[in-house]
Amino acid sequence: MLRHEFHIPEGPDGHPHLYFCGNSLGLQPRAAADFLQRELDSWRDRGVEGWWGGPEGGWLGYHRRLQEGLAAIVGARPDEVVAANALTVNLHLMMVTFFRPQGQRRKIIMERGAFPSDQHAVHSQLRYHGLDPEHDLIEVGPRPGQTTIDTAEIVAAIESAGDELALVLWSGIQYYTGQFFDLPAIAAAGRGVGATVGFDLAHAAGNVPLSLHDWDCDFAVWCNYKYLNGGPGAPGGLFVHERYADRPDLPRFAGWWGHRESDRFLMKPEFHPASGAAGWQLSTAPVLGLAPLLASLPLFARAGGMEALRARSRELTARLYAELQALSGVKLLTGSDPEQRGAQVSVYVPGHRPDLERELSALGLICDYRQDNLEGSAGGVLRLAPAPLYNTAEEVARVPELLERALHPIRS
Repeated sequence: MLRHEFHIPEGPDGHPHLYFCGNSLGLQPRAAADFLQRELDSWRDRGVEGWWGGPEGGWLGYHRRLQEGLAAIVGARPDEVVAANALTVNLHLMMVTFFRPQGQRRKIIMERGAFPSDQHAVHSQLRYHGLDPEHDLIEVGPRPGQTTIDTAEIVAAIESAGDELALVLWSGIQYYTGQFFDLPAIAAAGRGVGATVGFDLAHAAGNVPLSLHDWDCDFAVWCNYKYLNGGPGAPGGLFVHERYADRPDLPRFAGWWGHRESDRFLMKPEFHPASGAAGWQLSTAPVLGLAPLLASLPLFARAGGMEALRARSRELTARLYAELQALSGVKLLTGSDPEQRGAQVSVYVPGHRPDLERELSALGLICDYRQDNLEGSAGGVLRLAPAPLYNTAEEVARVPELLERALHPIRS
């Protein structure tokens, strides 16, 4: 654990908050300010010459400083990843390239209740192609009475769609229930019917071990501000498998920062994409937005890599799960199988409590509350994420007491 490498928000009693919201916004690494200040100093001292002068040769190849760290976290080769754009922008860019409906192969499959931004993107892409989400979007959800989705049912739905399926787009971890999906099985099923396969790893990158290259998916996207601690609104990340590294013929929405570096500044109208994932960049690299990642990514290596963090995460999450199971008046939406959850436990709370998040913060616990989206429900859901880089077992043990005080104030 590298808790001492992060700033922990101060709680109402002057002690650190119990911060269980890394699934929404990761904490600030202490070194982030130094990396950001270094680029501010270069801007101050060099102006535009900061692009080719200063630390590590300037800003022109800034994205390359992040590739090895990101690749290690998502299980890819450095040229297969890039930090650029934003998650939903990257999702649209990937679908421009990899969702190419033709003939009867025109459908997309995704989990029901996916993060709204993914739903917005998919619906708009279908309509852009003149398709109807009512007919051309397949959504797979839990069986009645269940909160998680069986892998066998996902695979069966993919196989049933068969040669009508153009794209499998699936989350790594379901943002709402915290379910960790069997991504290699989903990728294999998608490839088996001839569809392209993409993953949204917003809640998985930096949370669970991933092997994108070996799983042979076509693309993946994620944000860098949750478990990767890149700061609010940090640029997103994307993966494109190496088999597409040098495919200038692929359809794409191009931008000049995706142009190959050798002749980018000749300013010609013809677009020649950079090799690898870098060829899907659009605008000039946001140096100040990327700088905090240079502070965060090395911490994953120092912690022993994703497998070591996963082991610690399983311990923390298992303890939190057991503590919350014993709490009266709530229901756990996250599954009991450690293999099918990451660093998140989602707790259903009866009765809509829009002020519950603030009440808990006043007691010293920062977590995430969402009005429940289950049919026929009038409650809400608390999402608690014990991030293994900075949360402790002692903090986990205190969570039920604070929840009890907020949920049952009369009994307390």
